[in-house]
Amino acid sequence: MNAIAKLSRRGFLSVSAVAGAFTLGIRAPMAQGQNIAAAGAATPEVNAWVVIKPDDTVVIRIARSEMGQGTLTGLAQLVAEELDCDWAKVTTEYPTPGQNLARSRVWGDFSTGGSRGIRESNEYVRKGGAAARMMLVQAAATGWNVPVSECKAAASVVTHQPSGRTMRYGQLAEAAAKLTPPTDIPLRNPAEWHLAGKPVPRLDTIAKTNGSQVYGIDLTMPGMLNASIRDCPVFGGKVKSFDAAAALARPGVRKVVQVGDSALAVVAETWWQANSALDALSIVWDEGPNASLSSETIAAMLTEGLGAAEAFIGNKAGDARAALGRAAKTVEAVYNFPFQNHATMEPMNATAIWKADRCEVWCPTQNGEASLAACAEAAGLRPQQCEVHKVHLGGGFGRRGWQDYVRQAVAIAKEMPGTPVKLVWSREEDMLHGRYHPITACKLTAGLDAEGRLEALHMRISGQSIIAGIAPQMLQGGVDSRVFQGLAQGGAEGAFGYGIPNLLIDHAMRNTHVPPGFWRGVNVNQNAVYLECFIDEVALAAGKDPLEFRRAMLRGAPKHLAVLNAVAEKGGWGTPAPAGRHRGLAAIMGYGSYVAACAEVSVAADGEVTVHRIVAATDPGHAVNPQQIAAQIEGSFAYGLTAALHGEITIKGGRVEQENFDTYPMMRLAEMPAVESIVMPSGGFWGGVGEPTIAVAAPAVLNAVFAATGKRVRSLPLKAADLKT
Repeated sequence: MNAIAKLSRRGFLSVSAVAGAFTLGIRAPMAQGQNIAAAGAATPEVNAWVVIKPDDTVVIRIARSEMGQGTLTGLAQLVAEELDCDWAKVTTEYPTPGQNLARSRVWGDFSTGGSRGIRESNEYVRKGGAAARMMLVQAAATGWNVPVSECKAAASVVTHQPSGRTMRYGQLAEAAAKLTPPTDIPLRNPAEWHLAGKPVPRLDTIAKTNGSQVYGIDLTMPGMLNASIRDCPVFGGKVKSFDAAAALARPGVRKVVQVGDSALAVVAETWWQANSALDALSIVWDEGPNASLSSETIAAMLTEGLGAAEAFIGNKAGDARAALGRAAKTVEAVYNFPFQNHATMEPMNATAIWKADRCEVWCPTQNGEASLAACAEAAGLRPQQCEVHKVHLGGGFGRRGWQDYVRQAVAIAKEMPGTPVKLVWSREEDMLHGRYHPITACKLTAGLDAEGRLEALHMRISGQSIIAGIAPQMLQGGVDSRVFQGLAQGGAEGAFGYGIPNLLIDHAMRNTHVPPGFWRGVNVNQNAVYLECFIDEVALAAGKDPLEFRRAMLRGAPKHLAVLNAVAEKGGWGTPAPAGRHRGLAAIMGYGSYVAACAEVSVAADGEVTVHRIVAATDPGHAVNPQQIAAQIEGSFAYGLTAALHGEITIKGGRVEQENFDTYPMMRLAEMPAVESIVMPSGGFWGGVGEPTIAVAAPAVLNAVFAATGKRVRSLPLKAADLKT
């Protein structure tokens, strides 16, 4: 711990990423925070994951963040499955990252992103439940002086089978907590699950529907003040000058704070007072050299990358260039994918209290440990002197993995010692200072043989690297392997499924001044558009049906083929669609899962696109809650289709042009298609479900639009395309 205390934020995060794993039987202080159903101070924990109260209430601790994706319920299901407790008496709480640090990271990784919440923590949380059950059964057997083998746990009751005697978990918890935790912890075969794998209702539904769920933006504390902030709208710019006098004279305003070189905040009694006072500061910005950049200059840079002589190779087989030179027929196309904003419902916010020897933060975060490190850095304190209390997120999508808003809140609170200060970004600030989906372009060249078989494919991606923008030390020989999501040779994150003898997929890295970020689905989104729309183009050039063309190349990839066949069958591929409607297909692997979609669309004479129906299939290996997975598929299409139909961030004068939802619209309810989900777990692996199906939304729709109009849309969003007939 002394070593950790001396670490920088970067060092602390590095240690957090690889340090101690699962530990049982060490008691933790109870978690704090507005959303926590805190276990009573006198209630002993059975182990780090399970606290059982005398009334048999089971409190399951969840280290990952809940942001609407259902991780809270899914992880609780896995613990409860192995615990054999009464699901009706289960509740949850968040342990804090400070407690995790103090206990050698007993709860493991707090990061929630990349659809990893369940797939990367399922084993150790299940062991937490199983170990607690074993300890409860041992406590009962010891109390009865009978062999453990004669006792069985079910529904929060341990039964001595020969005599029929029973004891409730609430009666056994205190004795169980005193036992030495087991080291050999067998887990159930998923085929034997009785709670996991079932469509149980989510644990947070009632609180969200009756309005009692507290989000970061809802937090209130005695004596709390409110802050709003304005950062230089041009990325890389600074504050040149400002006049605080007029703002300080306004009602309710307490303080004007400069935050770093580029931002100013106003602290007031109410948020509206603070936000309104920002206009009175008469800020003059030093916009810097980036003020000359625009969408046009960025597009020119990407175009140059498409023809560059050198690029990083992500996937290679055979000799694609030579095979293209001898092909009977070649097909070529260039696709483009724009910047996009996360546009969470709840803008960035955090509440902080700073004192000379202690700093606490309450915030919606996708990575509590990173928030703790950011808090400590901004506070000028050791991590052990700080604490972060997680609250439910009003949307994350990757944006709340960044800690800029946490640092800002602490920096502002530091200027008002002992006073709780809640910083809430305005919608405009949220739009102008995101971490945007990276912009890329892709040139694809295919070579067909005389029989119309795809013999060669070269994909050249030109554009941003997220890793180069946030952690260049993580590049591997200069390569950002994440750029090739869904296109790589293998690996759990997304393997290329098509059997193409000669293949070259490479990346000309061209980074812009616009800060990139992990936007829900990340690089598999544009890669699926590039690959799956171009495959349709090549099938047309070969004179073949798009489904049959794909099937021929997926003979060596049975899981890819299975999801494709599933959507084709349920979507009615090969049978007449309703009058005026047309269908399109797409399939890919991402985040450890195999996904496919069949979209059914119509295009009116004025070019308006209506997506009527999407059939989606997902093979995540194991399905913890099929109902929740279906909901995630539906939600991912709302997100993915918003991007496909409307989403585009453009740059003028070095700054984002879209400042609110009037210029960056979300998909309306009337636009949402009927979604038919096929959850088809094949077992043997753990895939994600929150992000993979986003990737097939856009290409399936774009392929259907071509079928409807004969016009190939190669640049998103669709709103910019001329589809009039």
